[in-house]
Amino acid sequence: MTITPLALNKATARRQSLAHGLLGTTLLHIERAHRGTGSWQTVHLQLAAVGPLIDGDDANLFLGTPAMAYTLHLASVGSERYAGTLHTLDAIVAAHTRRRLRAAHARIDQGKPTSFAEYDLLRGLTGLGALLLRRAPDSKETKGILEYLVRLTEPIPGPDGEALPGWWVWHAPTHLGAPTPGGHANAGLAHGITGPLALLALAKRHGMTVKGQEDAMARICHWLDRIRHRDHHGMRWPRWVGKTTAMPTSPAAPSWCYGTPGLVRAQQLAAIALGDPDRKRMAERALLSCLADPHQLDQLTNPGLCHGLGGLIRVVQRVAQDAEEPSLFTDRLPQLSARLPSLDLPAEMGFLEGAAGATLASQSAAEANPLSDWEACLLLI
Repeated sequence: MTITPLALNKATARRQSLAHGLLGTTLLHIERAHRGTGSWQTVHLQLAAVGPLIDGDDANLFLGTPAMAYTLHLASVGSERYAGTLHTLDAIVAAHTRRRLRAAHARIDQGKPTSFAEYDLLRGLTGLGALLLRRAPDSKETKGILEYLVRLTEPIPGPDGEALPGWWVWHAPTHLGAPTPGGHANAGLAHGITGPLALLALAKRHGMTVKGQEDAMARICHWLDRIRHRDHHGMRWPRWVGKTTAMPTSPAAPSWCYGTPGLVRAQQLAAIALGDPDRKRMAERALLSCLADPHQLDQLTNPGLCHGLGGLIRVVQRVAQDAEEPSLFTDRLPQLSARLPSLDLPAEMGFLEGAAGATLASQSAAEANPLSDWEACLLLI
């Protein structure tokens, strides 16, 4: 395995993608090796085919050096596997994080708007924080990301003098083809502010705190309260809010990335971190309403993690572990799992939207207490 960092090269990018490429499928082989149903030799062959690692500005938790570090971390659990390589990658990721933090603070100081690529889970500093929380929880880089996220939640002035959320972006939501004149504030776990919320909460659970961390979580939660919608379907949140965005008239698909389940898990974690039992009960009720609505469940037409049933199942498992009444959620798992055989595996082999992620979710779908943490990159744990 070559460690020399490279700039982004499309010929190698897909192999180094945790979301869509070879690194993502390697997570499935790692899980099988840990369970004794696969071999570590297969894992090693997969990793050896990745090629020289990307570490330009495009590298992130799901691509290049950080993605490899996450993958090797999962492989190393309970052993000294890849210890030397991980030591090298840790240093590269730390330097990469420092560069990204300097750029982010400079952007804030200049009064410019943020972007998904700066802050979100899939491409930004929240994703690097999820990795560092596993690899180096007490590091100055982890602390630096938490401090940055606190700043991100502070209101910023809009062009007309109105106060906007600090995570307001001027570009449209990724891949959704929805114009947002004047920008938008995103609520999703993958690209929106509930990713930072989950990271801030999980950091506190791991004993990592910085000044203003609880205030930042509270600001995010209060914003989510303001945009929350309640009707006969239950409670839910829009995927984003723009200057002209109308509240949804019907529930969206209950997905990990943008749907009620992902937002519920982030708020449940925040409620635990803040000692807010009312918020915790509210979030758990919202997910139960979602699970009881066949119309919402029928919108999940694939078994994948990001937009599919696999992601919902994994969220339910993790919410159950922290729920006031776990059985209300675990009792739903057999019915959810029974839907899986009717859904075709994605043609793509990747982790986030492909067959590898769907298989990871399905093979542990019956477990009330999941045996491993392969979905830490989804900020569920």
